[in-house]
Amino acid sequence: MLNRRRSLGCMVTFSALAGGIFAMEHPKVEKPENGRPNILFAIADDQSFPYASAYGTKGIHTPAFDEVAARGVLFTNAFVAAPQCSPSRAAILTGRNIWQLEEAGTHSSYFPKKFTVFTDLLEKSGYHIGFTGKPWAPGNFKDAGWSRNPVGPEYNTKFLNSVPATGISINDYFENFKDFYAAKTDNAPFFFWYGGHEPHRVYEDGSGIKAGKKLPEALVPSFLPDVNLVKSDLLDYYFEIEWFDAQLAKMIQFLREKGELENTIIVVTADNGMAFPSAKANLREYGTHVPLAICWPKKISGERVVKELVGLIDLAPTFLEIAKIKDVPEMTGKSLSRVLFPDKGKKADILHEYILTGRERHSHARPDNLGYPARAIRTADYLFILNLKPDRWPAGDPAPESAKTGALSDNEKSLWPGYQDIDDSPTKLMLIEESIKYPLQFMLGYEKRPEEELYYIRTDPGCTKNLATNQEYFPIKEKLRQTLEKELKVQGDPRLTGKGDLFDSYPRFGAMRNFPGFKEKGKYNPKYQ
Repeated sequence: MLNRRRSLGCMVTFSALAGGIFAMEHPKVEKPENGRPNILFAIADDQSFPYASAYGTKGIHTPAFDEVAARGVLFTNAFVAAPQCSPSRAAILTGRNIWQLEEAGTHSSYFPKKFTVFTDLLEKSGYHIGFTGKPWAPGNFKDAGWSRNPVGPEYNTKFLNSVPATGISINDYFENFKDFYAAKTDNAPFFFWYGGHEPHRVYEDGSGIKAGKKLPEALVPSFLPDVNLVKSDLLDYYFEIEWFDAQLAKMIQFLREKGELENTIIVVTADNGMAFPSAKANLREYGTHVPLAICWPKKISGERVVKELVGLIDLAPTFLEIAKIKDVPEMTGKSLSRVLFPDKGKKADILHEYILTGRERHSHARPDNLGYPARAIRTADYLFILNLKPDRWPAGDPAPESAKTGALSDNEKSLWPGYQDIDDSPTKLMLIEESIKYPLQFMLGYEKRPEEELYYIRTDPGCTKNLATNQEYFPIKEKLRQTLEKELKVQGDPRLTGKGDLFDSYPRFGAMRNFPGFKEKGKYNPKYQ
């Protein structure tokens, strides 16, 4: 990890040169500036930092991401508000943390209409808005009072005749973007949400190797076994990231040809971490730390690497400030303007001394439809996690022993292989079946956790060594816990104000399994209201 970070400067410089050569191949066309920039927001589904070639990671090639980074700013410490799709996306749209969003703060529930989203504010100010692919999802917005998805109008009518691997969406993102662009008036700025379904599972097993990728190039985090099965699974993940990136490259080239590129802010990121044990649906580093690159060729100076802590909830206030929107509702995120447009004449204050993250229920993975509530605080050096219900299984309950022998009914077999908060995959199943062979990795991903976790990220980005009981780190742990709890109370987190059970009452609209207790899809659990 440290070696890769040392190489960032070289990687960005190389990408800048490549981007310049690519741009020279086409005459530069530039439309008259209309006063406010367009915004192209590209969000991958389940991609962790540092899985992009601009970060120096070998074996993966993301030229579109790299071009955005080279022409603007590459962030090395960007974090989502939650390690799950729908709460993370709700936080991005509102600029607020998940404990401030009621049902939208948990996975696959309602998105209350009471919360203002930045896309609506942009549209009301004259922006042409729309999305293709995955918007705010999964969940139910219609019954919460929305006439359309909170992201905006949908452009999902064009499909591909074939894709290079099963698991890749047949959505023709680029053609749908062209439809969106054709629908706008000449003078209107636009906001477009490109929500790739990649690299969300399921992957075609072996698709990475089939595409020519090599096992030694797979970057295996320390919380996973360094074996060929895991490496192949990671290469399949790489392959889907590259597909997402390739569709973005088409959009960038289209904007260049239309003369729109110079006055378009392009943001490329992900909604949460990769779908592997200890990553997605976890508050550890690979669950919340995501790639982020932002460019605006006309206004933002390029070839910059920013190590400062930022959150994706900072994007909403940033977009609204740049678009000159007035009467913006209160947001927890802070505008990134100071980072994007630094005053070279003075030293700027740090935007964030720390980033807060949280999680509630992910899937139906426990009896009574209970979640796994946790909160975390991330500084430049440390990650402290507070597990609020350490008696629960963090990845979901294990499958009953009888499920292994096929003694259960077909309905009960839905509980196999257990640990349902982890997406099914070759890596997940291998760790379950070979837990004795890989005790550390199994423990990290599957077993119950203590109330407190503390990791020194600079030497342990995989979060494998919990320092919370180490006396040497006791003052650091106590300070972080106090800061976390104080800030959560200020922000009105129900988990810190005695009303946390509300989160376990919220409906789930995704699949329900045959666990004991409450399991009614789309219904509130009256026991916790």
